[in-house]
Amino acid sequence: MTDEPVRSIRTAVALDYRYTPGLAASRFLRAVAEGRLIGQRCPVCRKVYIPPRGSCPTDGVPTGEEVELADRGVVTTFCVVNVPFTGHQIEMPYVAASILLDGADIAFQHLIQGIPADQVRIGMRVEAVWRPRAEWGPSLENIAHFRPCAT
Repeated sequence: MTDEPVRSIRTAVALDYRYTPGLAASRFLRAVAEGRLIGQRCPVCRKVYIPPRGSCPTDGVPTGEEVELADRGVVTTFCVVNVPFTGHQIEMPYVAASILLDGADIAFQHLIQGIPADQVRIGMRVEAVWRPRAEWGPSLENIAHFRPCAT
């Protein structure tokens, strides 16, 4: 037996989880399966949230009014990822960005492609690149990524 301190332990890690969407998320995912993006508007502050949460996190009231949103918007912040991880399928480097869709008040996360990572900028206009319709399901993976656009 040795008195050496344990410096690290390597062990396999697995995460198994099951997501059950609520009413607001279910309606959102069904809309995405149809090629539409919807948010919900707060009746108090009037902010439009995507994906909808069913209630406003600021005012604590139900958000029932659905708002159809464009699949275009603006990059509000981003991160260039240069560190690969096991099982990654995206070419390095890649850009994960917060995208504020036209008509929404809260940004959501997605990939930016179609432009070198070092050319992505805050304020850049982007549009969704949808996968072929035959591949669609109730998932944001229907959008392959966002790419720069003029308007």
